[in-house]
Amino acid sequence: MTNFLTIDVEDYFQVHAFSGTIPREEWPKYELRVHKNTEHILDILNRHRTKATFFVLGWIAERAPDLVRTIAREGHEIASHGYAHQHIATQSPEEFRKDVRLSRDILESILGKPVKGYRAPTYSITNRTLWALPVLIEEGFRYDSSIFPVRHDYYGIPGAPRAPFKIFLSSGLPKNFSELRTTPVEIGEGAAIAVRHGELLELPAATLGVWGFNLPVGGGGYFRLFPYSLIRWGLRHMNGHGGGFVFYLHPWELDPEQPRVRNAPLLSRFRHYANLEKTRARFERLLRDFCFYPIEARISFE
Repeated sequence: MTNFLTIDVEDYFQVHAFSGTIPREEWPKYELRVHKNTEHILDILNRHRTKATFFVLGWIAERAPDLVRTIAREGHEIASHGYAHQHIATQSPEEFRKDVRLSRDILESILGKPVKGYRAPTYSITNRTLWALPVLIEEGFRYDSSIFPVRHDYYGIPGAPRAPFKIFLSSGLPKNFSELRTTPVEIGEGAAIAVRHGELLELPAATLGVWGFNLPVGGGGYFRLFPYSLIRWGLRHMNGHGGGFVFYLHPWELDPEQPRVRNAPLLSRFRHYANLEKTRARFERLLRDFCFYPIEARISFE
């Protein structure tokens, strides 16, 4: 199966759950731990001979260009995670355009080649922010992995397809998901999916349909909070029924010794810190149990 492994390169103090406690103008005061944590991930991937797609935050790339070069030099794909890790709902369309353009320009200046993929901070393309999709197409991005077909207080479009699909640019800004021009696609082991100019391939994070409910099994906090056996069962079920999946992780999730943000809301602290000490071992098991590719390995850009 074509399973995609994705890493969102951001630091622990930049997560949306702490945005009400740590304003962006205070980020420079915090120690950058993303170098060490990303290098740990690279070491693990190298041992398991696995390549991934790294969605890198522009703010991080600006301050750690050598880290971006190291990721690329080791054969992984670099894509954009935006610049300032702002929830899209807090931005105007023009502010969003400036954010993604700045991030892309920083990454491309480091890499010397085009950046084709994007993932919104906190999966924040929702029914409220579908206007962001035409912006991504107009800005030249060819694939996106920002729609999570689940219910959550920060993100999610529960009615969105669980499998990959294409989005086509049309006149007017969509007000709900049904107004988008879309078509499903299958990404297999054979020929790559052709993505042409004016199209955007959407790659939703992995969910398992259970009794009309989408169970999130695609990584992040769910990977830490749910038993590994449940995650593995869900992902194997997806593979066994002919589908691949998109899995995601953050470097800070392999860092149980990171500083605690003690004045953040209790729920935010629970979501962020729960089972950090288990992530590394679970990640190693995941790489033994499944085969992964970077996203660009299965896409033909035309």
